[in-house]
Amino acid sequence: MKPFDLSLYLVLDPDLCGGPQGMVDTARIAAENGATIVQLRAPNWKKRQWLETAFALKAVLDPLGVPLIINDHIDVAIAVDAAGVHIGQADLPPDATRRLIGPDKILGLSTSNAAQMADVPLGLVDYLGVGPVYPTGTKLDASPVIGLDEFGQLMRAKPLPVVAIGGIKHGTAAPLIRAGADGVAVVSAICGQADIAGATGHLFIEITGGRT
Repeated sequence: MKPFDLSLYLVLDPDLCGGPQGMVDTARIAAENGATIVQLRAPNWKKRQWLETAFALKAVLDPLGVPLIINDHIDVAIAVDAAGVHIGQADLPPDATRRLIGPDKILGLSTSNAAQMADVPLGLVDYLGVGPVYPTGTKLDASPVIGLDEFGQLMRAKPLPVVAIGGIKHGTAAPLIRAGADGVAVVSAICGQADIAGATGHLFIEITGGRT
């Protein structure tokens, strides 16, 4: 498996970033200023646009040593040799996904409650996305919000490294790290910000501070 650091996990949004080139520019600036992993997510795109943007993202992220994760589209991840794939509860199951991507790719799985976490096949999945912790407007089909207290309860029994997801912004990251998250996933806290470098840097500092 390729090494990965969940600390500051950027999920790209095509609307907030201003289209494919905006996503690539955002990813590059964020990776230069503290983002440790980047996910391509564009639910309304056609497959060709996924492929072209994934290649462009790899071209800027690989020299910086930042892994590219593809949301759901396993064929795109294989085609561009992405670092891994992130799947949800309604996507292909982890066993089928692992067979397709092989043993060396990163596989992340979204979970939102204790029952889902208990069902995670530990030998197949590498990390969990847990949430949404807070209300989010960037994922319209998100599960119900769990809140910080329930998130902390889930962290006490986490079977794998966890990245907190859902509505996370500057000022809310450190409490999640202190509650047991290995990292936080953000969208609008970086995508669409006037100062992407500054927004990323402030989040990275907050996350680092949450570990002390």
